[in-house]
Amino acid sequence: MINSVRNTVLSVLNKNNYGYISPSDFNLFAKQAQLDIFDEYFYSYNYQINKENARQSGTGYADIKRGYEEVIESFSVTNYLPTTNPVLNQVDLGNQFYLPAQLYTSDDYYLINKVLAYETTVTSGVSTSVFINNLDDSAADFIADGVQVGDIVFNLRTLTPISATVTQVLSGNILVLSADIFTVTTSAYVIFKPKQNELEKVTQGKITMLNNSMLTAPNRLFPAYTQEGNILTAFPVALAAGVQCQYIRYPKDPKWTYITVTNGEPMFNSSQSDFQDFELAIDDQVDLVNKILQYAGMSIREVAAVQFGKAEEQMNDQQEK
Repeated sequence: MINSVRNTVLSVLNKNNYGYISPSDFNLFAKQAQLDIFDEYFYSYNYQINKENARQSGTGYADIKRGYEEVIESFSVTNYLPTTNPVLNQVDLGNQFYLPAQLYTSDDYYLINKVLAYETTVTSGVSTSVFINNLDDSAADFIADGVQVGDIVFNLRTLTPISATVTQVLSGNILVLSADIFTVTTSAYVIFKPKQNELEKVTQGKITMLNNSMLTAPNRLFPAYTQEGNILTAFPVALAAGVQCQYIRYPKDPKWTYITVTNGEPMFNSSQSDFQDFELAIDDQVDLVNKILQYAGMSIREVAAVQFGKAEEQMNDQQEK
């Protein structure tokens, strides 16, 4: 879609002699335009909810709210949060975790939907041998510990714990897993029952008050968390691993990539390693063109291009409503 959008933008600019924008400028404008439209999804979704509550919305193919739900859900991600504890490969990782960010989860979060944690810890230990799709701990007794098929196993050797599901309890010290997550020996692990509970978000002031009473202190059945900057602190402290976050991520930055031909003109090349198309719905192409034209018009100081983009955008908004 990105090449089609760029061709349309250049066609409008060239036809009206508004000027030219370079590939680097186009990518900057494309990023901002995509973020603008992405942000508008949530306002439009809220608008459609209000219309539905007022019994003014349609159903079936005319159910616009459902369309926005599906688009927003395409940005929904579930990831395990990495610990802030720099000492890895141990069961006690502390209770602080990094919120989703490029460095840890390869994407930034727009909003947090839910934070989940496993309710019951079955056992923990350190692997002693390496076999494909196996957890081997000669010091363990998985049968006596009550490990069952479906339990969740975490390898704590990495910054972001990796997990797999128990598919077979082969013996007292060998488990067969759904994925090959133990590739080196002496890897610390922890095993949970699959049931998860949602952590309630509370303020820094409230968590102090809750922790001061045995009756209100967070526990595994009713856990809680606080947020400060990009750090999430989970309570109780025993929630050492397997804290999972469901969130809406930002769209990836679009990038129109190219090769330079003999006359110096850039030619579209989607095979470049850093190519990234727009992540928006195909029917947002018109809005993308209009918004990029507005940014391009401001860049080249061409008022007519800005006005053209705004007029087209307003007409499109009226049709959607």
